Amino acid sequence: MQAYVYKSLRKAETYVYLAARDDFERVPAPIRQQLGPLQFVLDLALTAERKLARADAAVVRENLATRGFHLQVPPTQLDPMTADHGTDA
Repeated sequence: MQAYVYKSLRKAETYVYLAARDDFERVPAPIRQQLGPLQFVLDLALTAERKLARADAAVVRENLATRGFHLQVPPTQLDPMTADHGTDA
């Protein structure tokens, strides 16, 4: 399965994978509005063997097959001031 990847120019580390190049109509309008302009990054073949850095390739393939798109948002970051570092201070 081929995937076309675009990055949001408004939301850092947010990417949209599309099943068809430039088929932005598959992405719901409220999501498109939040993401703002999208810039093409790359196209890739999503095979069963393909590993992705921040997404499960099987989930991406499933979303592309059923919805025509997959949204990848940045990982949540823990606030270092609220994390438990094992101290009782």
